Amino acid sequence: MGESMTARSRVAVVTGSAHGIGTAIVDGLRADGVIVHGIDKDSVDVTDTEAIASFMASLGPVDILVNNAGGVVGQSHRPIEEISDGDWSAILDANLTSTFKCVRAVVPQMKQRGWGRIVNISSGAGRNASLTGIQAYASAKAGQIGFTRQMAHELGPFGITVNCVVPGFVLSNPATRQQWDGYGETGQAALVEGIALRRLGEPEDIANGVRFFASDAASYVTGQVLPVNGGRTLF
Repeated sequence: MGESMTARSRVAVVTGSAHGIGTAIVDGLRADGVIVHGIDKDSVDVTDTEAIASFMASLGPVDILVNNAGGVVGQSHRPIEEISDGDWSAILDANLTSTFKCVRAVVPQMKQRGWGRIVNISSGAGRNASLTGIQAYASAKAGQIGFTRQMAHELGPFGITVNCVVPGFVLSNPATRQQWDGYGETGQAALVEGIALRRLGEPEDIANGVRFFASDAASYVTGQVLPVNGGRTLF
């Protein structure tokens, strides 16, 4: 049996919390009564093993981890032959390796308590292809999905669930707004037309998926990938 949480409020860490989806996740979990520590690249470097370990240790027990940090690290599409090793590694580190390092840091205490919730934020690029053609981003986001399933298999016996939310197109940060503007009116109309609900997602839509996975209602749900995309992909 896992530790009773009635004696104290649950504690969460949300990475990439500075704006957009991350901020909405922080707000949503706080509305559910969770004590939330939001971190971004200016407060904790989630690619730095020692920085992560020190930060997590300073908090005490962490019950919920949401790996939202990532992005394209300022890159745009170029042909594969023009991609340097550094370009490739920068995106994998920001998205996939950071997820691995944060999970590794919180799991020992979760195992001791027999309870934990880990939610990884992937992307439609990880299930289909990057709309902006960024090879490393599509690969890193697909890797997060595979990592989610593997960790669910490994950590389930300890009462820890691991799930993944896959957002559709959300105007959540300067990069996505620049991408949206680049489509022009025709491209924007085509994108929305391809969404069953005929609207773009809001950061709160993604946060609601996270709130479900972090809740007691999802206690028997693990290793799952939840697309929150308004029906852009119907499978």
